[in-house]
Amino acid sequence: MARQSGIIPLKGTIGNITFYKTKAGHLAREKGGVDANRIATDPAFVRTRENGAEFGRAGKAGKLLRTAFRALLLSIGDSYMSSRLTREMVKVIQADATNVRGQRNVIDGEAELLKGFEFNSNARLGGTLYAPFSTAIDRAAGTLIVDIPAFVPINMVAAPAGATHFKVQAAGAEIDFEAETFINGSAASAELPIDATPTAVMNLTVNVTDNSTKPLFLALGVEFYQQVNGALYSLKNGAYNALALVDVSGMPAAPNP
Repeated sequence: MARQSGIIPLKGTIGNITFYKTKAGHLAREKGGVDANRIATDPAFVRTRENGAEFGRAGKAGKLLRTAFRALLLSIGDSYMSSRLTREMVKVIQADATNVRGQRNVIDGEAELLKGFEFNSNARLGGTLYAPFSTAIDRAAGTLIVDIPAFVPINMVAAPAGATHFKVQAAGAEIDFEAETFINGSAASAELPIDATPTAVMNLTVNVTDNSTKPLFLALGVEFYQQVNGALYSLKNGAYNALALVDVSGMPAAPNP
């Protein structure tokens, strides 16, 4: 792959060179590669098929997770988020010590590896919200909780220029990766001014199924607003809104017989 540097960017194919445009700019690459039928059948490409199967599984699992948190992700601006999440899902699958290569999956992997994943690499939660918080996942009660003591916004929130208010929001999801279904919920503070007035204590609780046997995910985020003529407007470009997975509980251990 090479970057085009000419005055007029090209698109299409000339000879064995294909010219195309991506978010990274105008690129060029040589045509070629191994025949698809050979990759699908040749024993020499068994590792390629195994890797492809697991990568596809990771992509599907990442999409399901993104869908479960879609309501909050609508205010996040990171065009590479889905590819970054797929990369982390591959690590989850590779941690599966039960199944053979090519058949490893998220269920038998280590979903906890996703804890700390930042949905917006442009505005990380740790660099946006400096107030301390604690999390808890109560599988028996079906609750996912974020507790935040009172804090002074102007000291503990790194707000972008133009923002006058912010909202702290939590979201939780119970995901069945086999059935490709989920149960989700959210909780949020009010839109609060970014000033020297201490906030109230925040207890954000999300409810899912009691005694769930599925992986549980808890996300925490901050969304910014600008007040104009008494009305609040969300900063819709999403570049400054943070959201991260702050707690994850994978499959519970099977009971002893």
